[in-house]
Amino acid sequence: MATVVSSAPRIENTWDADHALRRMLRQTLTPVAMERLVPRATVLGRLAGGQLFDLAREAELNPPVLRPYDVYGARIDKIVTSHAWNRITDVGVEHGIVGSGHDRSFGPEARLVQLALLHVFSPSSAFVMCPMAMTDGAATLLTPYRDDPRFDHAVRRLTSDDPAFAWSSGQWMTEIEGGSDVSRTSTRAVADGDAWRLYGTKFFTSATTANCTLALARPEGAPEGSKGLSLFYLEPWRDDGSANDMRVRRLKEKLGTRAMPTAELELDGTLAWAVGGVGDGVRKITRVLNIARYYNTIGAVSIMGRAHQMALAFARLRSAFGSPLIQLPLHVETLANMQVQYEGALAISVRLAELLGKVEHDTATEHERAVWRILTPLAKLGTARDCVAVVSEGLEACGGSGYMEDSGLPVLLRDAQVLPIWEGTTNVLSLDMLRASARDGAMEALLVELQRIVERCDSPALGGAPGSVRQAIASLRNAAAFIAGQPGEVVQSSARAIALSFYRTYAAALLCDHARLQAAGPDAARTAALARRYTERALVEQLDYSAARLAESAALLHA
Repeated sequence: MATVVSSAPRIENTWDADHALRRMLRQTLTPVAMERLVPRATVLGRLAGGQLFDLAREAELNPPVLRPYDVYGARIDKIVTSHAWNRITDVGVEHGIVGSGHDRSFGPEARLVQLALLHVFSPSSAFVMCPMAMTDGAATLLTPYRDDPRFDHAVRRLTSDDPAFAWSSGQWMTEIEGGSDVSRTSTRAVADGDAWRLYGTKFFTSATTANCTLALARPEGAPEGSKGLSLFYLEPWRDDGSANDMRVRRLKEKLGTRAMPTAELELDGTLAWAVGGVGDGVRKITRVLNIARYYNTIGAVSIMGRAHQMALAFARLRSAFGSPLIQLPLHVETLANMQVQYEGALAISVRLAELLGKVEHDTATEHERAVWRILTPLAKLGTARDCVAVVSEGLEACGGSGYMEDSGLPVLLRDAQVLPIWEGTTNVLSLDMLRASARDGAMEALLVELQRIVERCDSPALGGAPGSVRQAIASLRNAAAFIAGQPGEVVQSSARAIALSFYRTYAAALLCDHARLQAAGPDAARTAALARRYTERALVEQLDYSAARLAESAALLHA
């Protein structure tokens, strides 16, 4: 019987297939750094399109299992992960997914090199990307405390490229009482000599099989609220594999990220050590959150790119109404819109990595630090929401075949749904944007940056794109002035619309700037079209918030 598709759509090398990623990195990295990166990314791209893709499918079909007791009835709380999950983890270590971000030989460009590798690796990683984010965050946090031999040893293992030596880390913050509101943390810390014992329940702990973890707890006698919290380092599992005075209540049954162990834990005297002394725990763990949000951003953008690559590969093989899908105008328009949305998000992620590298190597100006501070929540917020929409479009573009598990698209869609939740929901991140603006003047810094970019982007090829960005900047300036004089509840109710508007306007400005840089190159027409297309959509959401609107919104919820 004849088949419509002669072979399954497959991307042989995900690095080679992503022209946009390579172009943006060439515009941002020095030639020396790019030359060092390309061979590594090429090898990893081949693995991501082949061996890793297959391993990720195997890991999805063989989720982790909790074995609370051994055969003789002894409590062991052992979490068993699949061979595929473990092998993907080793490949990520071998290719320096975490270590590359701490490679001093690249200087401030280390995070850009890491972005490239993580971007290629993440969609084929069965979400090993998540524990790697926490591992990187822990290494970043502990680095200033390496005068302590325990923390120095941990950093060396967390950043190692040797699977036999490397460690992974978790991050235990979420409790049933508070969720994103860590001020309600109820885990207690009791002094035990130079160490501490932790007592309490952590409701969501991803990467529970990690070698070490960071946890928030309240020392006895400390005040209530976030100011009373301290940050602790612990190793959940002893050398013999037994649990460090904790019990695994259950593994979570999740919509996505099924290959990754996520558990509910009861800490009952878990041995731990305070990081940087007692107090200031929330400020300290913010360093981990910034890294996790950076990873979340890259993960979201890379999944968008993979969904688009898969839809494009399918369109080249599948025929309908007598022509390949890739030749049907309506389908071409659909795929082109996905490409525009993807490249806008990609531009944001590259800029975030560039700024993070500068901040970590103390080469960032005060202006760049302020932009990085506000861009971290905005990038995570915007890319996560775009990712869900683009992956859904990609699945639909492949029709019934895309809806089948074997295509690999359903797992991308399920996994994408966690990205707007992890490391702060859209609303939580919108409030973080307001805090960054109030504390660091970050909103004004971003407006200044937007103005600088658009002023250098006048070109006939860009059409009305720069003008659209200018109009958006004016609206955002008005919004910033508006909220400055409003009561807190009105400011809070408008935060989400302002955050999404800043994200889209910045993405549009960056695409205009990329087109400017390509004006004399072979991609001139294409990059100009991307900027024009991106600005065809509304960059700024409705921002006429007021006390009356807030009251109206509340009334809509009550019959």
